[in-house]
Amino acid sequence: RVLAGLHARTTRPAASPEEEAATVIVRPEQAEQITANGAIQVQAASADHLLIIADVLAKSVALARNEREIAAVIDAFEPFARTLAAKGQPGSRRGVILRLIGQALLLQHSVTGSVAVREKPDILWDRPDLERLYSRLEDEYELVERADNMDRRLAVIDSTATALINLKDASRSLRLELIIIVLILAELIVGLLTFFASGLR
Repeated sequence: RVLAGLHARTTRPAASPEEEAATVIVRPEQAEQITANGAIQVQAASADHLLIIADVLAKSVALARNEREIAAVIDAFEPFARTLAAKGQPGSRRGVILRLIGQALLLQHSVTGSVAVREKPDILWDRPDLERLYSRLEDEYELVERADNMDRRLAVIDSTATALINLKDASRSLRLELIIIVLILAELIVGLLTFFASGLR
């Protein structure tokens, strides 16, 4: 019921949703930490504790989806790179490359905007004592490292796409120049033929 209520607020719903599960252990007498088997140990199962855990899990799920989509875009660019290496030309329509760039831009917006991986939850303003728990969870799920890695991969996608577009534009410009040259030559030939024809008269 909760997920159904959120459906109207969902953008770009995934065909196969990502999932992230965690085991939470409540031990009031022990320090809050990540145990050796990966469980999250807290001193209380309060709403604030659960909100911190949910925030980290949600970010991890969003990152997992973005990682999968970035990998798909990189895989889509691979045939262009192979064709370029083999034939010296990208071998694809400009519109296809532009659509891939659009996908990369959407992913970049998702990483830097809606997901806000590097931003800490607002609850920490009221509960600074939970800062250590959040930091440990952030490190455990490697949120910042994964976001940085995606930024680097998006930069590679952007530079690759820009290079392909530039090659396409250069190829198009070359074709236009050749067409112009052919037209000029044709006009010269017609002019010469007209000149000689009038001279023969």
